Amino acid sequence: MKIGFLINPIAGMGGSVGLKGTDGLADEALNRGARPIALERAKKCMHELNADSFILTCSDEMGEAAVLNQNYEVVYSFEGTSTNDDTKTACKLFLDKGAELLLFCGGDGTARDVYSVVGNDIPILGIPAGVKMHSAVFAISPKSAAKLVELFVEGKTELRDAEVMDTDEEAYRRNELRMKVFGYASTPYEPVLVQQGKSLFQSVSEEGAKEEIAKFACEFMIPEELYILGAGTTIHKIAELLGLSDEKTLLGVDAVKNGKVVGKDLNERELLQLLEHEPRTRILVSPIGAQGFVFGRGNQQLSAEVIEKVGVENVIVLATPQKLMETPVLMVDTGSDELDEQLSGYMSVVCGYRLAQRKEVRSG
Repeated sequence: MKIGFLINPIAGMGGSVGLKGTDGLADEALNRGARPIALERAKKCMHELNADSFILTCSDEMGEAAVLNQNYEVVYSFEGTSTNDDTKTACKLFLDKGAELLLFCGGDGTARDVYSVVGNDIPILGIPAGVKMHSAVFAISPKSAAKLVELFVEGKTELRDAEVMDTDEEAYRRNELRMKVFGYASTPYEPVLVQQGKSLFQSVSEEGAKEEIAKFACEFMIPEELYILGAGTTIHKIAELLGLSDEKTLLGVDAVKNGKVVGKDLNERELLQLLEHEPRTRILVSPIGAQGFVFGRGNQQLSAEVIEKVGVENVIVLATPQKLMETPVLMVDTGSDELDEQLSGYMSVVCGYRLAQRKEVRSG
């Protein structure tokens, strides 16, 4: 079977440095100290891939650099920094060469570019490497992507129509979450290997539950300890009750101590610098609805290094009962297999005022 394989080399670089996306900001991400991550995540997938297939790919870091022991052919070469035009041109060539599946490594922007060319001609599957991955065409990890490809090649997996989401990155940087469905792509599907589309829960009962969670959080927050607050409306409710709603970013990572914001919209480097002087720190984070990711989707500022420095035992997860009901299993994808293993198992998730549920956490 012929498989088209491409990488968006700049995907995900904006996450750790707090840019909430990399579209049009690759140079700015590099100036802030970002490190390319897509190639390494693609290599993880290809290292696990053991399928009877022939890979059609692109030159250098757009594909060939990640191909290991597979038989392959470079059908598209590029120069300089790759763009979405390179992605689209490569996809057209994959189709012309008879690809039956297109495997790509990137985020929502890459998924959108791939789908704009491929449509429903062949299935597509994403190796997650972007800042935002709200689309449902992504495997939950590089390893899971490899397993899905193997099952597809062996004819042992179903296909489903999955949302390709289009997110307005400029609005996202202004703390506004604007998403729309760009289309529905065919993708290989196994429930434990593919992420669900992001869900937004908005109801009176949800708002009440968030307030109860926030009241409890305000009670257990200890003076002189630093609290790193993740993104989302559940965490933002805590800031509201602390009187910090105008200072807490909705979609960024902030730091609070003694009832005051001491760091706003922090990136990975700024968090690590802050932690040098704060030995008593906790992370408060809420999983993405339906997808269930605690780390690795939309909060890459909370990198493996940051989490390890804070300590797994100091991670506090908060979620409303409705969100937990819609999320059978919580997921982690920090980029570190060792840390993902430490976070896996069962943890208590704060779901109300002095209430918690035991929830399973898995890595990909």
